[in-house]
Amino acid sequence: MRRPWSLPALRKEFNRIKTADPRFAEWWQENSKEAYSTGLANAAAAFDNYAKSKQGKRKGRRVGMPRRKTKHKARLACRFTTGIIRVEPDGRHVTLPRLSTIRTHESAHTLLARLQAGTARILSATIRHERGRWFVSFQAEVEREITRVTRPDATVGVDLGVKHLAVMADSTGEIRYESNPKHLDGSLKLLRFHSRRVSRRQGPDKRTGQKPSKRWEKADAQRNRVHHRVANLRTDALHKLTTAVRGEYGTVVVEDLNVAGMLKNRRLARKIADAGFGEIRRQLTYKGRRNACRTVVADRWYPSSKTCSGCGAVKAKLPLHVRIFHCDACGLVMDRDENSARNLAALAAAATTGTGVAGDQGATTAPKPRGADRKTRTSRRSRKAKAARAGGATLPQPRQTEARDRRQAEALTLW
Repeated sequence: MRRPWSLPALRKEFNRIKTADPRFAEWWQENSKEAYSTGLANAAAAFDNYAKSKQGKRKGRRVGMPRRKTKHKARLACRFTTGIIRVEPDGRHVTLPRLSTIRTHESAHTLLARLQAGTARILSATIRHERGRWFVSFQAEVEREITRVTRPDATVGVDLGVKHLAVMADSTGEIRYESNPKHLDGSLKLLRFHSRRVSRRQGPDKRTGQKPSKRWEKADAQRNRVHHRVANLRTDALHKLTTAVRGEYGTVVVEDLNVAGMLKNRRLARKIADAGFGEIRRQLTYKGRRNACRTVVADRWYPSSKTCSGCGAVKAKLPLHVRIFHCDACGLVMDRDENSARNLAALAAAATTGTGVAGDQGATTAPKPRGADRKTRTSRRSRKAKAARAGGATLPQPRQTEARDRRQAEALTLW
């Protein structure tokens, strides 16, 4: 039985009503058919995700019923799959259906050279409005040779943080510190200025139906330009970092960080969001597949910061404000981020081949650590009334004892 929300069913229903319904009969021909096909494809995918999530066939958090999006909040995008889609010979113009020839701000000579050499073929083009600008992206089938990395036998462990964006320790013992650009912090003063200006203007009000004034729209656009610039700087910096790492090492070890949970910390949420931990891991994963290199994802509960990189002893507790790691067993004193990066690099030797952690396709899964301590919640007394003991006395709650430092079954070594 065909699902009523499937793409063929939605297209059939739209073709039936577009000429008969007076709401669409007068203007639907003025737009490209791809605009309607894109919306129907997105709607079909949303309903399909909802159905699979409800049946327990979809990973991740529960997906709710699709809701209607307004044109003011939804991302404006349209995908062209048919018609004239080409890059002009000058490399500075592209031709798209219904839009004719458009000049591009950036050069398209790289794609043009592949098309002329016969090593690429354009499948579709997507137009989208993002960060105040219009972008066109081509989906192409490319014949590409696998590029060899500089050190294919070397392994690097990447520890992400706020003070330093990344601390990298490779299998040869070299330590690298990548400073955190903190693009948002450098623009906070300007953002406060524009935000105060926007708050003084007459903005929109959904309750009363009040329309925003022209001065509010102008001030809001100026504030958005600051946000867009910060986002562009962050994207550029992360791409340069991940490309450099993937172009040098054959194996990269990263952590499975709970970024959504870390963002609930009100003291560090802004700095964590500005660093882009999740984006770094995503780029390292897909760029590794492009170079046919290995990606090892450490288990979320692996105590990389609490484990001594020298002897393998695991601390019971290591607060976040303690930046220097002191080992009580062997006396090792080291920066905690450097110690964590060394442990991650050593973890690659113990990794086993798998499908990946947290849904990373093509990644390698690191086994669960030996003796990793999971923080258990302290048992609390229920607020509900319970039956009292004889004499009206109740037994006290058992006192929770803190676990002591221990050693792993075998130490993780780098060399």
